[in-house]
Amino acid sequence: MTRNRSKALTDLADTIERNIREIREVLRRPLEAEFARGHLTGPQRSVMQAVFHSNGMSLKDLCNRVSLNHSTVSGIVDRLEVRGMLERQVNPADRRLSSIVVTRAVRDFMDKKAPALVANPLVHALKRATEAERKTILRGLAALRRIIGINVAHSARGGNSTKPASAK
Repeated sequence: MTRNRSKALTDLADTIERNIREIREVLRRPLEAEFARGHLTGPQRSVMQAVFHSNGMSLKDLCNRVSLNHSTVSGIVDRLEVRGMLERQVNPADRRLSSIVVTRAVRDFMDKKAPALVANPLVHALKRATEAERKTILRGLAALRRIIGINVAHSARGGNSTKPASAK
């Protein structure tokens, strides 16, 4: 491959990556605005993310996950517990152990309201597109997924999930 072609492909890859990042940022703005209304600090948000993406975790595991010391994480959990965002569930088999989990209100928000906050900007944009533009977008995305090596499979949620082509 010539040096000019290699440079052109690198520039194209940079342009595609930048476009994908900018599109994702625009689509996430309503969700980010909602998060901002929660007035969470960076460390609090890290703790919430770690706990949300787990089925509950011990304080020790949470400290390791967010790379903060025990007293800092314990204080964060205490403050988020007071705000109704996290709760400690005592292990019935050994009451000395507890698991930190997100509350039902947080889980409901993330399961029900958050997806709509992300989807709405895209739905509104697609309403402004012509049918031909919508088809072009889908064809372009399908082509990019194919050449990257992502196989489209139906997920249990009814949408598309991604699996590497090698995982067929």
